[in-house]
Amino acid sequence: MTSQIHVMAGGEAGQGVQSVGFVLAKSFARGGYHVFADQDYESRVRGGHNFFRVRASGSEIAAPDETLDILIALNEESITLHQEEVTRDGVIIYDSKKVQRTAGSRMFGMPLGSLTDEKIMENTAALGGAFGLMKYDISILEKVLTDQFGTGDTGTKNVAAARAGYDYAEKNYKGLFTCRLPKTRKNQQRMLLNGNEAIALGAMAAGCQYVSSYPMTPSTTIFEFMAARADDFGMVVMQAEDEIAAVNMAVGAGYAGVRSMTTTSGSGFCLMVEGLGLAGITETPVVIIDAQRPGPAVGLPTRTEQGDLQFVLSAHQGDFPRIVLAPLTVEDCFRMTIEAFNLADRFQTPAVILTDHFLASSYATVEEFDLTKVNTDRGTVYRGNAAGYKRHAFTDSGISPRAFPGMGKALVVTDSDEHDEAGHLTEDAETRNRMVEKRLKKMSGIGNESLKPKYYGKNQPGNLLIGWGSSYGAMREAVELLEEEGYDIGMMALNHLSPFPAEEVASAITSAVRSFVIEGNASGQLARLIRSETGKTPGRCVLRYDGRPFTPASIIDGLKIGGL
Repeated sequence: MTSQIHVMAGGEAGQGVQSVGFVLAKSFARGGYHVFADQDYESRVRGGHNFFRVRASGSEIAAPDETLDILIALNEESITLHQEEVTRDGVIIYDSKKVQRTAGSRMFGMPLGSLTDEKIMENTAALGGAFGLMKYDISILEKVLTDQFGTGDTGTKNVAAARAGYDYAEKNYKGLFTCRLPKTRKNQQRMLLNGNEAIALGAMAAGCQYVSSYPMTPSTTIFEFMAARADDFGMVVMQAEDEIAAVNMAVGAGYAGVRSMTTTSGSGFCLMVEGLGLAGITETPVVIIDAQRPGPAVGLPTRTEQGDLQFVLSAHQGDFPRIVLAPLTVEDCFRMTIEAFNLADRFQTPAVILTDHFLASSYATVEEFDLTKVNTDRGTVYRGNAAGYKRHAFTDSGISPRAFPGMGKALVVTDSDEHDEAGHLTEDAETRNRMVEKRLKKMSGIGNESLKPKYYGKNQPGNLLIGWGSSYGAMREAVELLEEEGYDIGMMALNHLSPFPAEEVASAITSAVRSFVIEGNASGQLARLIRSETGKTPGRCVLRYDGRPFTPASIIDGLKIGGL
């Protein structure tokens, strides 16, 4: 009996790799297990090499592992590329009619074409074989397949293919595969979501009523998820002609008084910068999702990176406040999206959520969200005499009472040029100074309400890991493994990057003997931000910029090379 199991399905685009992986992940979740699944695919419709990794455990997990218990190889290339990742006691399932391999203790050939009449369901037969090796309840797989493909001919044939693969494995596998998941309560159901779905659900729970976007991987599925549910939730979802139009539409909707959002990736955010400035000077709340991928330009459109941090923090002409959040987990994506809408409304300024391809497309089991705890804060709303209303009135906090156009008698005037309190264009020097200072005052207020960094491991450790965003899960598991080796280690994960929690970070670095920054870019952007905000210089950086996500093993290797 093992505490967890790790399965990969590999093949080329068009072989149903994603379908196999999702059904596998859902079947583990239905069995009451914690699941983490990530996928790797090329920017092409057919061919290339894709894989979908699914990790299931009786305890919480939040990162991929580099070792495999079962490899479902839908083509020979998958064996060549991944056989070294399979453990000594693991198994490689392959099509014995198409792949010529010498049988061995790790190799299990299945005549997939003979197990189903439908070529496109050979992947399902292979999946059934994996379930047979694991001795996993086939009825769960059958129910998931029925839910996925329906009760008609397609669903029935997929169930039959899975059953045939399961039976074949039970009767014909002669090895000693002993990986079994521990018993768990099947009624302990959790949701299986990826980061983009969680962001979309968070936006809907927050009361987002307007979304305008131009499709761009890896953010597009947020837009698609919300578009599919727009009528049920009273949302307007608009596909714009480009990112410039998308952000300006969202800013316009925010000015009109509805909660609005736009989604993009790094090169799309480039086109949104002027619109970001428009939201800044008009003090209009809007939420922007930047789902990062490797650049520059098109870069690696279906890979992951944390390369937009400095860009998003400094993307502007002139000075104005902005909120920058970075979810750590799939569950965080839901909660921090709600927080972004509340902060944007409360401080009347744009909020950017920095996620990335890895977090956007990875699936994890999460507990059902308690919607009774969702708080909607629209900020300071104007309720005074309409005749005296000034949209940009000077206040001690920098926050002016906000009226919504057409929803009262107040005349709501603003301008993309510098303006006076009433919103009318001005070039008066004193007014200009006061307006810049008024807007920047909000940063201290935002800072007082910022989310605190998340700590894990030993309190005041000798070795401190510092990271941000989606590296959290891999960092956390790396800390656990290093603690088992006897290291004095802990971690700090940053989820609120603007305003920056300078005092907390400086204190943590000062308390540690050594500090290491873990981030997915080539230039150490977080390390540079820490130096500029705190005056402290972190120790070594563990960087990854090959388009692949951090794993616990890759972090540990980097730390030991860096002198841990």
